[in-house]
Amino acid sequence: MPDMNDRARAFETRFAQDAEMQFRAEARRNRLLGLWAAERLGRTGDEADAYAAAVVRADFEEAGPEDVIRKLVADLNGVEDEAAIRAKLAECEVLAKSQLADQSSDS
Repeated sequence: MPDMNDRARAFETRFAQDAEMQFRAEARRNRLLGLWAAERLGRTGDEADAYAAAVVRADFEEAGPEDVIRKLVADLNGVEDEAAIRAKLAECEVLAKSQLADQSSDS
C-alpha cells in the first residue's frame, strides 16, 4: 500500500501548505488594513508601522477577523464607520492574496 501512504502524505503536505498560505494572507491583510487605518489616524513612518503591527497582533485574540474589526472600530471612532472598515478589510484581503500569488510565481 505504498501508493495510499504516498497519497496521504501528499494530502497532509498540501493541507499544511494551504494553512500556511492562509495564515500569511491574513497577516498581510491585517498589515495592509493597519497601514490604511494608521493613515486615517494621521500616523506616518515608524508610528504607522507600529500601529499596523498592533493590528496584526490583535488578530490573535480569536478566530476570524472580528477582533481586528473591533479594534479598528474603537480606534477609528468618528473617522470611519464599521461598514467602511469591513469594506477595506475585504479589499485588503484580495490585495494580500494577489501579492502572495505574485510573490510565489516569482520564485
